[in-house]
Amino acid sequence: MTSEPPADHPSPPEHPERPLGAETRSAPPPWPAWTAPAALLAGFAAAIVGALVLGLIAAILGADFNKTPASVSILSVVVQDACLIGAALVFARMTAFPRPWHFGLRPAPFWRAVGFTVAGYLIFVVASYVWLQIIGEPDAKDTITEELGAKDSTVALIGVTFVVTVCAPLAEEFFFRGYFYGALRRMGVWRAAALTGLAFGTVHVFGSPIAFIVPLALLGMGLALLREYTGSLYPGIALHCINNSVAMSSSEGWSWQVPVVLVGSLGTIALLIWLALRFWPEPRPTAAAPAAPAPAPAG
Repeated sequence: MTSEPPADHPSPPEHPERPLGAETRSAPPPWPAWTAPAALLAGFAAAIVGALVLGLIAAILGADFNKTPASVSILSVVVQDACLIGAALVFARMTAFPRPWHFGLRPAPFWRAVGFTVAGYLIFVVASYVWLQIIGEPDAKDTITEELGAKDSTVALIGVTFVVTVCAPLAEEFFFRGYFYGALRRMGVWRAAALTGLAFGTVHVFGSPIAFIVPLALLGMGLALLREYTGSLYPGIALHCINNSVAMSSSEGWSWQVPVVLVGSLGTIALLIWLALRFWPEPRPTAAAPAAPAPAPAG
């Protein structure tokens, strides 16, 4: 009597951490829904503390509290964006090691992404135009340049442009569509997208003209749907960058600067994402259990 010989090609061990191709709809990240608003509050609380620290340092260095320097205002926005990214990573880590694809940082089918991005932007432009006509403010413009004190300084204007066209698309998409929407996704696509849009519009109450809040809420909802139906965060980041670049250029009355800002911003974003993914730490793989030795043939 002899025993069966071991298989020549044993099946490889399973890797539950490996990303799935259809993960976007069938398996949203395992983040509890309550962590979405909790992470938002934590991010802004940290941003307030960061802004106070920057203000204190500026005061020690002789800045006037009645007229905040443009550098402090710009750095405060950068700190806010960094705090949102940090909050998303911290709350994600409470459940499992955060992976890039958990936030939608993975490629999308090219033409599908282009089609949805163009359609989404056109819908947003039309909806914004109609809304501004309805409320009687067709000439409303963004005033972030004046609010950050960069109107009379070329260096400050470059800093504001970087914050608006690079930092904001990266940080806000990573947090709102990457984490916030991901945590609410189990509630259903449309409900999660609507709540994400509502949160996105609400947080802009403090930095955008009131006339833009409803269009921004619609944009936030549309960007969530864009992430859902392309399976990637990249189209939303690109659309966000395009919208902010056009809005910034329009408010400043730029002409030839528009393509320069747009191409430069998209290129900078691509570089920053590449660097982030290159150095994103991967968890150590779980060691596979040793295979049982084959039984010796019976004598």
